[in-house]
Amino acid sequence: MGFMELARQRYSVRRFSGERPSQGLLDRLLECLLVAPTAKNMQSERIYVLQSDEALAKVDAITKCRYGAPIVLLFAYDQTKDYQNPWEPQFHSGEQDVSIVATHVMLRAVELGLGTIWVNWYHVSESERLFGLPQSERSVLLMPVGYPAEEARPSRSHMESRPLFDLVRYR
Repeated sequence: MGFMELARQRYSVRRFSGERPSQGLLDRLLECLLVAPTAKNMQSERIYVLQSDEALAKVDAITKCRYGAPIVLLFAYDQTKDYQNPWEPQFHSGEQDVSIVATHVMLRAVELGLGTIWVNWYHVSESERLFGLPQSERSVLLMPVGYPAEEARPSRSHMESRPLFDLVRYR
């Protein structure tokens, strides 16, 4: 499958079957982390695989957006490991690094027959506390992962897009 077909097939799954992917399939999904680019290859991202009943109950306590997924990936980054711009020290690459890595995971999931949804609607600081993230780590997003339920479909607005000329500027 080509990239554009893969990208078009990906959609935000809001109903999962509840069937847990095998550890082997999960390992195949996560190996794409090893090829995702990060600023200066500093690899500041940290991915927490939340799959125990206890961990999933904590996810449910901070968001309504698990949608029955049997696994949730918590994407974070270590502020002591991300790239800092030498001309603008307040600029850090951690959120960008995590976004690139998470996008790789989303697309790899489609290739493997899994579904995902990118969740920003959650209590971020509470997630850091509940999951015991080190002081230097910042949570960026949650990503429920699993097999889409048979009735799962893309949202009505999934294929809507502004025209390319509205999004691209040539100078």
